[in-house]
Amino acid sequence: MINAKLLQLVVNASNDGICVAEQEGDDNILIYVNHAFETLTGYKTDDILYQDCRFLQKDDRDQPGLDVIRQAVKDGVPCRQVIRNYRKDGSLFWNELSITPVFNEADQLTYYIGIQKDVTEQVAAQQKVQELEAEICRLRAQLAKQQG
Repeated sequence: MINAKLLQLVVNASNDGICVAEQEGDDNILIYVNHAFETLTGYKTDDILYQDCRFLQKDDRDQPGLDVIRQAVKDGVPCRQVIRNYRKDGSLFWNELSITPVFNEADQLTYYIGIQKDVTEQVAAQQKVQELEAEICRLRAQLAKQQG
């Protein structure tokens, strides 16, 4: 069995942001974040503990991925979505968020584990590919029109 000190060292060594949120009514209150979470978001632990993690979306809360996350939280099931989040300095990053519920011995949902990956570069590359594909389609249509 892994001891608590080793587990904390392992979690803190992760390159991905890891947080633990305690469920309180409709809120999921942050009770732990690792160093990678601080680095990714720009927020220090002392600034964000005991807040609902929705602050990362600022006013950008009308995202399809958030609807999926809300439903998963409501159903007490794991999920993974890519959503827009904002660092402390206001800069946008695309976050691949994986959430997993944790149940106590009485099978009551008590915590969520969140893993955050910065996928901003991948999203930008996908958007560029889509733009290039649209341009190719436009040029093909233009060529067909000129030949027809």
